[in-house]
Amino acid sequence: MMKKLGLIVSLFGLTWAAPAQCNLSTNVPTALNPAPTPPPVPYPFVREADVMWSKRIWRMIDLREKMNLPLYYPVTPNADRISMWDAIYCAVKTHEITIYQVSPFDYDNSFEVPLTRTEADSALLKILRIDTGSGSKLESEHLGSDDIVSYMLKEDWIFDKQRSVLDSRILGICPFKKMYDDQGNEIPGCVMMFWIYYPEIRHIFSKVQVFNPHNNYDRRSLEAVFMKRMFSSYILQESNVYNRRISDYMKNNLDALLEGEAIKDKVREFENDMWQY
Repeated sequence: MMKKLGLIVSLFGLTWAAPAQCNLSTNVPTALNPAPTPPPVPYPFVREADVMWSKRIWRMIDLREKMNLPLYYPVTPNADRISMWDAIYCAVKTHEITIYQVSPFDYDNSFEVPLTRTEADSALLKILRIDTGSGSKLESEHLGSDDIVSYMLKEDWIFDKQRSVLDSRILGICPFKKMYDDQGNEIPGCVMMFWIYYPEIRHIFSKVQVFNPHNNYDRRSLEAVFMKRMFSSYILQESNVYNRRISDYMKNNLDALLEGEAIKDKVREFENDMWQY
């Protein structure tokens, strides 16, 4: 059971209260939220002996893309919906999940170094240096949905010969935040924040409903969005002997995008090639 919020964190001699949006009770039926979302669907059991092919892939979900807007909005929580970042923020803030240190040089180094509670609380803050005229002081504010620009997924694609299906399993999620200077002005670029072990946060995502542009009554959960692959993304890297990213050998952005699409096609073609007619 999630702890009640009201937790006060002290950093750099400053105190601030956790925002009120850390309430995931959006599963309660209301006029605006007509039907509760079901719990996460258990993954089909896969024996290691039945995995005859696998490929690890890292992909990026850009929140500016139209298909991904339900993950980004609402920027400010409302009566029946919160954003994906607010769900993650609450889970980290209440210490319901463990987050892990990132390595910008190696995407595969994902779940080796867990952050302490103090480090996890600090990871949710934006630190600003405020000029007071006679000097400067540090102030902090929590990162909001508008500070998050994208999410990186780490996932495995496997072919299960027992069920004769190509299946995907998301292993981790890494949010990327905007970059700011000491005065709080946005500067070009973004930075990795931390890794989340996806199976650990599935039950939280199943409580969060996202907007369905085709039917207001038929709400889907955040977990269902990932389960049904209802998002847009592009590939950053596939497992390879060089342990290199697409950007390491495709310097042009268009070429890198086309290479990512070629990797997607290669995975789909593998499944087709498994069948004989």
